[in-house]
Amino acid sequence: MGNTEYEYSSSMNVESVPCVAVPPPQPFFKSLKYSLKETFFPDDPLRRFKNQPVSKRLVLGLQYFFPIFEWAPQYTLKFFKSDLIAGITIASLAIPQGISYAKLANLPPILGLYSSFIPPLIYAMMGSSRDLAVGTVAVGSLLMGSMLSSVVNPNQNPKLFLHLAFTATFFAGVLQASLGLFRLGFIVDFLSHATIVGFMGGAATVVCLQQLKSILGLEHFTHAADIVSVMRSVFTQTHEWRWESAVLGVCFIFFLLLARFFSKRQPKLFWVSAMAPLTSVVLGSLLVYFTHAEKHGVQVIGELKKGLNPTSITDLVFVSPYMSTAIKTGLVVGIIALAEGIAVGRSFAMFKNYHIDGNKEMIAIGTMNIVGSFTSCYLTTGPFSRSAVNYNAGCKTAASNIVMSIAVMVTLLCLTPLFYYTPLVVLSAIIVSAMLGLIDYEAAIHLWKIDKFDFVVCISAYIGVVFGSVEIGLVIAVALSLLRILLFIARPRTFILGNIPNSVIYRNVEQYPNANHVPGILILKIDAPIYFANASYLRERITRWVDEEEDRIKATGETSLQYVIMDMTAVGNIDTSGISMLEEVKKIADRRELQLVLVNPGSEVMKKLNKSTFQVDLGQKWFYLTVAEAVGACNYMLHACKPNSMKDEQEVWNNV
Repeated sequence: MGNTEYEYSSSMNVESVPCVAVPPPQPFFKSLKYSLKETFFPDDPLRRFKNQPVSKRLVLGLQYFFPIFEWAPQYTLKFFKSDLIAGITIASLAIPQGISYAKLANLPPILGLYSSFIPPLIYAMMGSSRDLAVGTVAVGSLLMGSMLSSVVNPNQNPKLFLHLAFTATFFAGVLQASLGLFRLGFIVDFLSHATIVGFMGGAATVVCLQQLKSILGLEHFTHAADIVSVMRSVFTQTHEWRWESAVLGVCFIFFLLLARFFSKRQPKLFWVSAMAPLTSVVLGSLLVYFTHAEKHGVQVIGELKKGLNPTSITDLVFVSPYMSTAIKTGLVVGIIALAEGIAVGRSFAMFKNYHIDGNKEMIAIGTMNIVGSFTSCYLTTGPFSRSAVNYNAGCKTAASNIVMSIAVMVTLLCLTPLFYYTPLVVLSAIIVSAMLGLIDYEAAIHLWKIDKFDFVVCISAYIGVVFGSVEIGLVIAVALSLLRILLFIARPRTFILGNIPNSVIYRNVEQYPNANHVPGILILKIDAPIYFANASYLRERITRWVDEEEDRIKATGETSLQYVIMDMTAVGNIDTSGISMLEEVKKIADRRELQLVLVNPGSEVMKKLNKSTFQVDLGQKWFYLTVAEAVGACNYMLHACKPNSMKDEQEVWNNV
């Protein structure tokens, strides 16, 4: 990396260089309206209503909140055949999973079936995803059970625990619907991909460990979720291990994993993996029934209440001290469920090349949880496993959720007695096989290769969940994600630009080692908006760049530093603290007899610099549109007057 000698003309017409324009002033309320629109309505959802008659607007409004009225008129028999197959397929998965996940949340197993009946019907009317299959999820179930168990013991006071679960579901739905209605979906984006990978992996590990209770046939087990407590509980009761239950559990886990392996190897055999959980339930129930294994330590579900969902609106708890627990639980599980549901919906929408509205999805998921809390359901969203089966089964619309609901309804009305002999160990095997798919070690390895900080966030979330609790892991993950955002804001990238040989292009000298320093000129680029959070850092960093450049010049004996050019192309905005920082940098440059030059400040930046005194103090002649123009002007001045002579320089400008 060397220096470049620049040709200059003594007759250079500096006035011919275009000036950086100051945007015309805008009324305050117009600017505020624009800012609010960009913040809350970036997708412009009201665009479709423009220039439409009132009747058409009413129809469009109805279709916006109830997309079923948009796709139902075009529904065909071909679509119905595909949705029928997909709905029956996901029902075969939803029934055993629902029972299993309700058990994971320390709730009656029948609630898993209730939650696979009403919420999917609501989503089919209000959801915009064609592939999302609605139901309970393992992580949400674990999180709800864990948070509520810390306040109410589900064994000692099951009725209050159940009512708190309904109340937490209600508040989760209110949060989700509110985020959608008020266009606040960007809040969910604070859960980064690395955070979700680590959190999900840790939660899946904890869920798997807790299934040792049923797999080993233990009667008493810890309610704590951390690995130390679980291992202590397991190995202090070795004399109570039931080999019959353990053998059954290992066999069914092997069967379920084998079915998944075949389905992955042959995508056309997706139904093998989808039917495996229901097949396990049937085989396990028959085995227990004919061998009377329940008398030999194998625990069974027992009687499931027959009939459709009873109302639970009067069971919601709005009294102290339990209401605060329900609100806290609802907010946490609501955000997690929302993040998973929207991420899954977007993934499959990308595969099929269609668009889903994130805010509309929030309203749909929130509404189905609110209605669900009134009808004996607990937290539901769009789980990945069920949605993947729905996608692979060839679903065409959200009608597959309606088919699934009907299948679950038939089960509730007629088939619940058949689950009496279903062994709990089979449910645990179903949970373990599902959770192993959530431990995405390949994603963690990818994070390590691409971004070490993301990997740290991921592993921290995982360790926090496994060795602390689900809540601790979530707090650690979110805190690290926010810390990274703060680091991006408070410590923006700044770097030196150099000239690419035989061109007028200027690039980062670290990225392009062949880029040349320009004698007597230091070119810096700020790569972020300038706010109060980073103003002090930028002042200190710019000063250090100047110090380092002067030390380099002294060591090499080059032309003394005369100009500091700051490329502000990437500075999208600036606040008063940022303007004060620029004023301080100018004073520092003046004390060192250096000239500060700004390149291509954006419209918002120029507007604020113009309203302040900084533009006048610096002088309009020191604002340029491109780095090449600024370098050309500075080189002209360097060769047209004596070095370090600000007076001579001013005279040259006056003559020009």
